[in-house]
Amino acid sequence: MHLSLDGFVAGPNGEMDWIKVDQEIFDYVGTRINKGNTALYGRITYEMMESYWPTAADSPTATKHDIEHSKWYAQVHKVVLSKTLKETALTNTKIISDNLSNEINELKQTEGGDILLFGSPIATHSLIQQNLIDGYWLFVNPVILGQGIPLFKDIKDKTKLTLLNTHQFSCGVTELDYIVNKQ
Repeated sequence: MHLSLDGFVAGPNGEMDWIKVDQEIFDYVGTRINKGNTALYGRITYEMMESYWPTAADSPTATKHDIEHSKWYAQVHKVVLSKTLKETALTNTKIISDNLSNEINELKQTEGGDILLFGSPIATHSLIQQNLIDGYWLFVNPVILGQGIPLFKDIKDKTKLTLLNTHQFSCGVTELDYIVNKQ
């Protein structure tokens, strides 16, 4: 998840124009997401992804990232957290609308690779509140927004983390990879 130095994942109106991405980040992320077999999205992020990735590789101006991520997106099992999205034409997509804790814990037991949450601040808040996140893979961007949509919201209990990895990109973004210490 990309965030500002002051902990926001988007501006006050959902702006993400401050996020820095380049081929170096795309290559780094591509290596990691290829280990995952499940992509978890909130409805809004899922609809954004669906509007672009299924055909991104078909464009004559498709970048290396577009081609690689489009291929991955077509193969990965998608899970959407939504109370409003009721069905989808895609056979490789599951919608979770209730019993979040049971459904996510069941996914954790049955899936073989990483379950990766993409964007989706509202879904992230729900997962944090129910203690369902096992780790945080954060891309801290060199910007202070001052206001916006926070990554951490309505936190009730202290959560201890262990830092697994850091990586500094030439564009100034710093990756922080934490695992949640389960007590």
